[in-house]
Amino acid sequence: MFDKLPVSSETEKILTKSLDEDISVEEANHLMNIKGADLYPLLATADYLRGQIAGDDVTFINNCNINFTNICTVRCGFCAFGKDADDPDAYILDDEAILAKAEGAVEKGAREFTLMGGVHPDADIEYYEHLLHLLKGKYPDVMIHGFSPAMINDAAAASGIDMAEACEILKAAGLDTLPGTAAEILTDRSREIICPEKVSVSEWIEAVRTAHEVGIPGSATIMYGHVETLEERVEHIDIIRRLQEETHGFTEFIPMTFMHEYSPIFLEGQKNLGASGTEDLKLYAVSRLMLRDLIPNLQISWVKLGFRFSQVVLTAGANDLGGTLGGDELSAASGAPDGVEASIETLDRLASNLGRKLIERNSKYTEFYPVK
Repeated sequence: MFDKLPVSSETEKILTKSLDEDISVEEANHLMNIKGADLYPLLATADYLRGQIAGDDVTFINNCNINFTNICTVRCGFCAFGKDADDPDAYILDDEAILAKAEGAVEKGAREFTLMGGVHPDADIEYYEHLLHLLKGKYPDVMIHGFSPAMINDAAAASGIDMAEACEILKAAGLDTLPGTAAEILTDRSREIICPEKVSVSEWIEAVRTAHEVGIPGSATIMYGHVETLEERVEHIDIIRRLQEETHGFTEFIPMTFMHEYSPIFLEGQKNLGASGTEDLKLYAVSRLMLRDLIPNLQISWVKLGFRFSQVVLTAGANDLGGTLGGDELSAASGAPDGVEASIETLDRLASNLGRKLIERNSKYTEFYPVK
């Protein structure tokens, strides 16, 4: 496959191996550090494996973000969304406002509500259970992709119950899938800098493991391009890989490039923030080579990359364009380059221009619908 390309012998050896089996941490670290002509064979290999594993369909979900509050006690250095309770811009949506957002989304064909918010000091499991009953009571057929491992962990503590009981309650109330957020970078060194008050690596892993064991599948994420090293990026993907080998509960892996311009750590003087375009491409490609069909769906965060670069990433191992979003205030606060809502026509153009077909899906990748 590589005999006519100007690729180094070590890179060629790793890429040839990757056609038949996943690569090791050491091999992934080599690929994360390649430069020059080695980049294109890496992307071509990831794209080839994408076709073999996920096919040529580009999937997406018609969804709506319902960020019910921006009040947050866990003030992370990367987040421009969270506010103190006494901030004049702080809010918490009442039931009427939540249902109004949901109604508008359903009128546009939404199949999923992404229910997220800050870590509110008064939020317990009973509150989250109420939100689920509120939405499922009105829209029982719309899936809810809700909360984060950190939010549920803290709410369980507020209610005086363990994570397993909390997940059982939320599942019974209608929680379909769990966002893999709050993972950020799964190394304690980086977390001590960017989110010291958030759950630790071991706490995040245990929370997700418990959710999977209870029967709540969900996504896995990585947020990169801040204070972490290239080796820590690989370490994070390997943690996700090993957890998936154990639980098989992840439906997708979502790399999220860090948008730094409005982040507290940038405004406080932290330097060298933000991944380059080639780093973005290598992160997606190496993720495909490490995860292969263990997590067959590799999702693009178009809200962070922008539409044009997202199309390029579709040739670097990714097969899913995520959601139409419809009101992602978290990304809006960080400076999303192309806004925070996509039309199905826009997503279809990204796929069809590559000769691939856009297909709508549900939250669990268990049902698929042709785009009209």
